[in-house]
Amino acid sequence: MGMSTNSTMKRTLLAGAIGNVLEWYDFALYGYFAPVFAALFFPSNSPSMSLISAFGVFAVGFLARPLGAMLFGYWGDTLGRRNALAWSILLMAIPTCLVGLLPTYDTMGAIAPIALTLCRFLQGLSVGGEFTGSATFLVEHAPASQRGYIGSWAGFSAQIGALLGSGVGALIASNLADETLRQWGWRIPFMMGGLIAVVGWYVRTGVPESPAFETVRLAGELASSPVRDVFTTQRLAVAQVVGLVWLHGVAFYLLYVYLTTYLVTVTTVPLATILVLNTGCMTLLALLIPSMGAWSDRIGQAPLLMTGATGIALLAYPSFLWLTSNDLPRMIAAQILLTVLVACYMGPFFAAVADLFPTAQRYTGISVGYSIGAALFGGTAPLIATLLIEWSGNVLAPAFYLIFCATVSLAVSLTLRIRLSTSPAP
Repeated sequence: MGMSTNSTMKRTLLAGAIGNVLEWYDFALYGYFAPVFAALFFPSNSPSMSLISAFGVFAVGFLARPLGAMLFGYWGDTLGRRNALAWSILLMAIPTCLVGLLPTYDTMGAIAPIALTLCRFLQGLSVGGEFTGSATFLVEHAPASQRGYIGSWAGFSAQIGALLGSGVGALIASNLADETLRQWGWRIPFMMGGLIAVVGWYVRTGVPESPAFETVRLAGELASSPVRDVFTTQRLAVAQVVGLVWLHGVAFYLLYVYLTTYLVTVTTVPLATILVLNTGCMTLLALLIPSMGAWSDRIGQAPLLMTGATGIALLAYPSFLWLTSNDLPRMIAAQILLTVLVACYMGPFFAAVADLFPTAQRYTGISVGYSIGAALFGGTAPLIATLLIEWSGNVLAPAFYLIFCATVSLAVSLTLRIRLSTSPAP
């Protein structure tokens, strides 16, 4: 790679990654401040009812994702990846900033929670095209020998955003009095999200379009209705993406979003210790994802996906026994082991799914498949885990759910291997 190509690639990596940082930054912030939102926007006599309402609004963002996937997928496959991504980051920034400016229930009454819900819906729309769009953009820019590594930057930047969100949240919460935090402190991190977006928009408008998209455009082979094409000719590939996202989504939301709440309820370890452990493992995951992506360029994406899925299926149960043991060294070992296996699965993920679609329908295909999977399995994972414990009376129920999801995704990754070895994507 020459010097100029090298600097273009770096700029492209930054352009692809920065929207994910913003998206997951905001995502983590909302989760972090959910108790504050519950009190300020959904006041009721029952705190748990308020919290359920706040998490209900969180779910609205997921419901909007498949719509966003179709909207931005159409945009990205007909007008270009770069154009769609520049607008998706602006569409993300406006509601994020607005959340920081919203009047609360005390000031506006019922309009306040409705406005908050609307902001989450708009964010969900842009997220539907953002994460998968940037992954498509990155993989298409990558030389053939680096597709796994370059594609893994989508996952890496998402982790960095989530860490940044919880870091900024923790920083503000620990430096402001509780009263100040509830009055205006919680608004600051949302306003800061707007700054990330301005930088992102600037970077994205300055990078070259994806070479694969340009080739198809110049050949006059652009899809005129990519959404219809995907649902008529690419149904198998969309189903494969949904099946692969199953483990991708559940593993992330179960092991990094839900786990802190879970461990506080089933062990005697203090929350502060659990949060440190969780942050440490999320940092480890962020660092491992690009390494696994690079490794998949040498041994192939499918074998590494299978290793991750098989490992989780076999080791989830013993890991959860250790996680719930109240023995800190064992808890740390279990969380690290699971993190290595999740990274194995996430590293090569986007390069593998990008190969399932022809260029003309790739943005739409990946976005639709991923959003459906994320909405059905990712966003519901904490809820399902809670309900399973409730129904079965077994605190290890989440481990069985994880084993089930890993088995389904492993079966799908076996079909991937057959398909990828018989028909390389155009």
